Amino acid sequence: MSSPAPSELAAAAALLQSSPDYRVLTRLQYTDTFVTEHSGTIASAVVVDTETTGTVHTADQIIELGIVRFDYIVETGQIVRVSDVYSGLEDPGRPIPPQSTAIHGITDLMVAGQRLDEARILQILDGVTIVVAHNSGFDRPFLETRLPVFASLRWGCTWAQIPWEAEGFSGSKLEYLCTTSGFFFDAHRSETDCRALLELIRRPLPRSGVIAFKHLLDTSAEPTLRLWAIRSPFETKDVLRERGWRWQGERRCWYRTVSRSAAVEESEWLKAAVYGGKPAQIEVEVLDAKVLYSHRPGPTKTRVL
Repeated sequence: MSSPAPSELAAAAALLQSSPDYRVLTRLQYTDTFVTEHSGTIASAVVVDTETTGTVHTADQIIELGIVRFDYIVETGQIVRVSDVYSGLEDPGRPIPPQSTAIHGITDLMVAGQRLDEARILQILDGVTIVVAHNSGFDRPFLETRLPVFASLRWGCTWAQIPWEAEGFSGSKLEYLCTTSGFFFDAHRSETDCRALLELIRRPLPRSGVIAFKHLLDTSAEPTLRLWAIRSPFETKDVLRERGWRWQGERRCWYRTVSRSAAVEESEWLKAAVYGGKPAQIEVEVLDAKVLYSHRPGPTKTRVL
């Protein structure tokens, strides 16, 4: 029996989609041009994704790096085209743990003798305004360790800096967001993950109608503040934890990361609920897009509540 023609498959998909009892997913198709006619200021950014030997950037290594460079309209965040792509493997110099291979499918044989092309990577990063990843807190430390150029660039995180829940999604994993948006892809290979993320963020968000990448640009332009509750009373630890503060063992101090607009309210809460309304000192660490999601500290100043 011959395979159905593309037109027959499209007709079948359209028929199913017309019923409220069915949802149709289509495989992600690589597209390099999204907009043919446009106006406005054009800038470039990159989507990145890494596959690694494990989850600890100080002990594990990158074994695959994908980078997709794209042009966008500054004023609207509309993504115009893919302008360059890089995908490379790297031999970590030791066996890849089986539990890692089980996730991404990359074997020792595939990476044997391979090395990332650093000159090519520098070329594709030249002049970009922002680096985008779906979990920048994971990818950025790995990339800064292997390729220090990434420490000098602005970063944004589509997992943390786009309000997926407020837009009607019940989760923020990349595969879930894509399938909920109507397409699927073969996950956990770097270039494919980059392409899927680019397809996701070029679309308008379902409730606000704002292009997802535009929301990311606007959010990443506002510095984030990390508040440190210096010498907070021990008996307030449960109150801090319930509020969303986290304990930093090395500094032996509670901290919380908030937007600049939320910092005043959080400081007022801290003074009333933790310091009993008495004058107290806290530290305010500024995390702009060149520091956020790295393991490097931002500039810090002391503030009296």
